Amino acid sequence: MTAGRGRTSRAGHHLRVEATARTEEPTEELTVGELADRVGMTVRNVRAYAARGLLPAPRLVGRTGYYGPQHVARLALVREMLAEGYTLAAIERSLEHAPASAGPTALALHRALMAPWLPDEPEETDLRTLAAKSGVEAEPAVLDRLAALGVVEPLGDGRVRVLDPTLLAAGLQVVRLGVDLGALIEAQLQVTELVEQAADVYVDMFHRTVWNDFVDAGAPEAERPRLQEAVARMQPVAAQALLASFRSAMAVAVAQELEEIVGQLSGEP
Repeated sequence: MTAGRGRTSRAGHHLRVEATARTEEPTEELTVGELADRVGMTVRNVRAYAARGLLPAPRLVGRTGYYGPQHVARLALVREMLAEGYTLAAIERSLEHAPASAGPTALALHRALMAPWLPDEPEETDLRTLAAKSGVEAEPAVLDRLAALGVVEPLGDGRVRVLDPTLLAAGLQVVRLGVDLGALIEAQLQVTELVEQAADVYVDMFHRTVWNDFVDAGAPEAERPRLQEAVARMQPVAAQALLASFRSAMAVAVAQELEEIVGQLSGEP
């Protein structure tokens, strides 16, 4: 189980996607109507996507906003991802950390790098359903702690958005085994911190051994497929390595605990 939705690496080695943005050729500025025509959308849709934060702010001259190549690139990517079946929520998560000035090449690369790591689609439910699934009343204090974990987001009127359905489902299974919910949340807070450290280790390794060479070489077009393949392969390999390490550590920890329990039982009258 991992949490920390929307987190940024604490190692301070953010991938320099913006480096490729500098290679984009500038184009003329466009009004919102011209922008809509350029990307084949309606003005209404452009404004709706801007309201969701999918577009950086335009350059304002008086009351008129002017849009540049970075806006064209973002809308083209939004249109492409919608055509592939992505929801707007998934697109928001994909573009959340993309540089505002990124052009088409940089955004395409950003999407390729981020796509394998996107969390599951959020789900909305009500507190009554959540309580029924867990067998625990969804009190405000519990919701606050789940929100701090990045698992849920209170929406008001007795509804919540489940930001990490996989984590919540795993947690509910543990609660059904008889583990106290408060104890589980405390344990998950510790696990989340450790998992973030492990993620930083893997990202730092990739950054030092693959990414820096790619950027230092000028982000060559011919090397991008190889880089994207490396990122795609890294996800399952890192997960498998982490799971294998966890299994080994759990086997040792359980064996030690059982040894202590058996020793206590052996001393019983």
